[in-house]
Formats: sequence, C-alpha cells, structure tokens
Amino acid sequence: MNYNLNAVSEQQQKTSAYAALKGLLRLIAHEKSNLALAIIAIVLNAALNLLGPFLIGYAIDHYIAQKQYHGLLVFSGILLVIYLLALFTSYFQTQLMGSVGQRLLFTLRNAIFNKLQILPVAFFHANKAGDLISRVNNDTDKLNTFFSQSLVQFISSIVIMTGAGIFLLLINVQLGAATLMPALLILIFTKLVSPWIKKKSAVNMAGVGNMSAQIQESLNNFKVIVAFNRRDYFRKRFDEANRYNYTTAISAGLAGNTLLPVYGLLSGLAQLIVLLYGIHLIAAGSFSIGLLVSYLAYATQFYNPLRQLATLWASFQVALAGWDRIAQILSLNTNLAVVENITAEPDSTAVVEFRKVYFGYTKGKEILHNISLQLQKGKTYAFVGPTGGGKTTTASLIARLYDPTSGTILLNGKDLRACQPEELSKKIGFILQEPFLFTGTVKDNILYGNAQYRHYSNEQLRQVIKEAGLESLLTIFENGLLTGVSSGGDSISLGQKQLIAFMRAVLRNPDILILDEATANIDTVTEQLLEEILNKLPAHTTRIIIAHRLNTIRNADEIYFVNAGEVIRAGSFNEAIDKLLHDKRVS
Repeated sequence: MNYNLNAVSEQQQKTSAYAALKGLLRLIAHEKSNLALAIIAIVLNAALNLLGPFLIGYAIDHYIAQKQYHGLLVFSGILLVIYLLALFTSYFQTQLMGSVGQRLLFTLRNAIFNKLQILPVAFFHANKAGDLISRVNNDTDKLNTFFSQSLVQFISSIVIMTGAGIFLLLINVQLGAATLMPALLILIFTKLVSPWIKKKSAVNMAGVGNMSAQIQESLNNFKVIVAFNRRDYFRKRFDEANRYNYTTAISAGLAGNTLLPVYGLLSGLAQLIVLLYGIHLIAAGSFSIGLLVSYLAYATQFYNPLRQLATLWASFQVALAGWDRIAQILSLNTNLAVVENITAEPDSTAVVEFRKVYFGYTKGKEILHNISLQLQKGKTYAFVGPTGGGKTTTASLIARLYDPTSGTILLNGKDLRACQPEELSKKIGFILQEPFLFTGTVKDNILYGNAQYRHYSNEQLRQVIKEAGLESLLTIFENGLLTGVSSGGDSISLGQKQLIAFMRAVLRNPDILILDEATANIDTVTEQLLEEILNKLPAHTTRIIIAHRLNTIRNADEIYFVNAGEVIRAGSFNEAIDKLLHDKRVS
C-alpha cells in the first residue's frame, strides 16, 4: 500500500464536489437534526425577506399612489414585524450552524488523530510530520469556517435566489425570462472555473503543509543547526518554502476572486434589462410603477446573493480541497491488520521463527532475502553487521512494525499476523537507539503503556522497581520518579533517556526484549549495571541485542551476522571472532 499522501493519482485529484460533500456529510450524520433545524430557519428567513419587496410594491400602487396614508402606516408596521422575525431567524440559524461547525471541527480532529494512531510506521516514514499537523489544524479549520460561517450564507443565498426567481416569473414571464438570462451565463462560467479554483486551493494547502514541515524540521534540529553554524542553510530552505507558499497563495487568491467581477458585470446587465424592459411595459400600460419597484428589488435579491456566492463558492472550493486532504488520511487502512483464522503452527521450542522471509521498504528494493532462523526461549542473541545491513529491520519485523513481503514469522508457534497489538506489546519490549519521551515525569514515561502499575503510588512503584533490580538506575535521576521530562526529553541527557526506556521495557516483563544499540550513549559503568540487570531477567526472557561494538555482545549465546540481505549464524562470541579473523586473512 502506498502511504505517501503527496503521491495522489490524477483521478483522486478530480473528486467531484458532490462525492466530496457526500463523504463529509457521512462523517457528521449525527448532526442531521441540527442541520434540519438550521435549514428550516434559513428557509423561513428567506421567505420573510422575500415578502418585503412584494408588500412595498403593493403599498406604492394602492396607498402611496392613492394617498391613503393610513394603509401605508399599517403596511409599514407589518414590514417592521416581518423584518424583526427575519432578524430572529437569522440569529438562530447563525448560532445553530456555528455550534455545528465547532462540533464538526472536534469530530474531524478526533477522527484524523484516531486514524493516525492505527496507521503503521511506514505511513510516518512516507509523510512529513509538519504536513500532517497542517492537515489536522489548518485544513480542518477551513472546513469549520465554511460550516460555521459560509454554509449559512450559501444555503440562504440559494433559497433567496430561488424565491426571487419564482417571483420574477410569476409577476411577468417574459420580463422574468429576460432577467434570468445572465444567470445562465453565470452558471456556465462557474462550472468551467470551479475545478481550476479547487486545484489552486489544493496546491496552496500543500504549500502550507510543506512550510509547516520545514518549520518543524528546523525547530527539532535547532541544536544541530547551531553546532554546525548552518542557519543559512535552513534559512534558505524556509525562504524557498515561504516563497512557494506566497506564490501559491497569490495564485489561489486570484483564482478565488475571478468569479466576483464576472458576477458583478452580469448582475448589472440583468438590472439594466429590467429597467429598460420595465419602462417599455409601463409605457405600454401593462405594468405599474409599484410592480417595477418590486421587480427591481427581486432582481437585486436574485443577483446580490450571486455576488455573495462568488466569494462563498471560492470558500466552498477551499473547504473541498481541505476535505480532500483530510479524506486521504481517513480513507487509509493499516497494512498490519490482525488476520483472523490463520491456522496455528505445531508447538515449537522457538519463541521466534523466520520462515523464508523476504522484505523491502519499497517495491523492487529488497532489504532481507530468504531469511530462515529460530530464536529459542531464554537465550541471548546478538545481531551484528555494518550500518544499513538490516539489523534493525530484522528486529522491527519481530516487533511487527512491518510485515514481510513474503514468508512467515512465528511468535511462540503462532503467526505474528494473528496476534493482537495488545498481545505483541505485552510480549515484546523494544528499546530504541533514540527513544522518544513524553512531557511529564520519569514516572509517567516509565509507566507509558503499562496498565499493570498505572494506579500504583510512588512508594509502591519504587518497591516494584527495587524488586526488578532497577533501583540503582533510578538514583541517577535528581528527583527520582518525579524528575521532570520536557517534550522530546531535551531536559535530560540521551543516556538518561535510554535508561528510562530500559526501565519502561523491563518493567513490562516481556517474553522478548530487543535492545537496538540501547547502550550506545551510556558510560561503561552504567553499561555494566544494565548487563547485570539483564542477567537477572526471568529465565524465559529472550534477549535480542543489536550492536556494533563487540564488547556489548560478549555474553551472547548466539551471534548472527546481518548484511547484504542475509542473516548468517556465526555461533558463539569466540566462533564469531574466529570467523571475522578468518575472513580478514582470506581478504
């Protein structure tokens, strides 16, 4: 499955407005009752506003022309009541749709974030974090703006236009047809330029996402930028992203504003038609001054909303472009789903078994080739080899961060694909070379994902840590369990991060413990301390150590060389040394 959100097919880019809107409405189906109430209020508001011109024209012909001022005052009172009711319905619909928009924003962000939680690691390798943040924040806000502000005006404009068009045709069919002719030209023009507007808006949103990614990358690596004095490099990259965003924003703005002057021109043409044709009808004695005033008002009520729609339609295209970017994430599914009904393998003494496993991160580029191996319970295994040889990839397959391209991996005789995520998390501990920590305390990070000790007090947790032989590690932190950890763990050293990750993994008491260069940033004394703790792990725990340094794998029961797509058994530490010396003599 292709998880690159920017590699969108041409067909996907041409999603129709109807299909996009249909998908969005499915997401907010629970808001049907509120949307129905808002639409009723919008229709009622439009009907009240449409009554005004008719009553004004009637009053001109029957009261002003006849100088019956009492009737004029009565009609003025009726108009006042109508406009006050219109004010109330306008406020009600705005309040209702504003609430719907905020709930939509809440629902969308939850839906996106929950979807991100189930997507595999491959998805995050294929997409920049800054772009994903932009989709969660910026694109959802575009939709919220449209729903809470523009949609009310959008529906109201369409209802008023429809009502005004009906009145125009009812008063005089010929004049009405002539008045509505420019509207047909507007419809054709809108149909032609809408895809162009949507495309320009989508490009601009991608530019915003790219700029967010550049900012995030620069801030995350600021220490490296300062250390190498390369502010100029990142300044140049940001300047390029900012300029691109500026260019696409100008282009999108120009595209969005194309409709307004055209709508204005054709609206003016329609009013000119009404005036000329209306005067002709009055001269012929088939039309009254009051009807002409009403007619001009209805023509204005028909074409003024069209001018609003010129702006609103651009906003609608922006919202649709935002929805397309959001829908791309929501439409994805993990390729690491639990596969039901896989026949269990016969009991085996191997805790992990690879059977003819092939794997590549991208199609056509193989990292592992035809790997078959067995790891026994309670033993210590070391994976060694050059950088990029596939050591971490092999370990990642064991933890099911990825699935093999072909072949089978078994955990305790059970196909790894049939294991629930909770089961894998409980049985497999993974200590990364650069572990990620969350804002909080050492205690918060140690207990992350460990429901067993979640409700333990500090004293109870200290006792558990002591029983696990981890107490000496805890003393390294100034305030013990309550030592503060900032976002990303920058308030503590990289070595301390690894110690927290080590305690977090050991306290889970896993069946398999994978250490990916877990001691690379730890001093020799602490490394010996960790080795002693590893030796005290339960007898059933299988340890998998990924390392470059030979001293870290001295006590391994089995060593595997991982390189060039192969995983070759080297035997014990002494056997591995003999093999290395032999290879050097041969070369």
